[in-house]
Amino acid sequence: MSVLGWIFFGFVVGLIARGIMPGHDPLGLIGTTVLGIVGAVVAGWFGHAVGWYDATEGAGFVSATIGAIIVLFIYYTATGRRRKALSRSQSSVDTDTKRAA
Repeated sequence: MSVLGWIFFGFVVGLIARGIMPGHDPLGLIGTTVLGIVGAVVAGWFGHAVGWYDATEGAGFVSATIGAIIVLFIYYTATGRRRKALSRSQSSVDTDTKRAA
């Protein structure tokens, strides 16, 4: 597959993965494309390790989407604590501001 093919494939897979996974993420166009490409690489690597794919085969569309969902889940897990801590401190600031008014 050409480089443009990988970029388009990664973007479509990333969009589907973001649509399936609930939550808010600050990924833009490039982040969504990278998410899909990394998901396809993870799925291909796992498929080769388990023996589902030969050395010349890559991950299919469904397995790339599942790989992107797994990568997105890891991203949410890694950044979830920080996001929760910020939202708590922000909500306490908003509450204090409302009480003062």
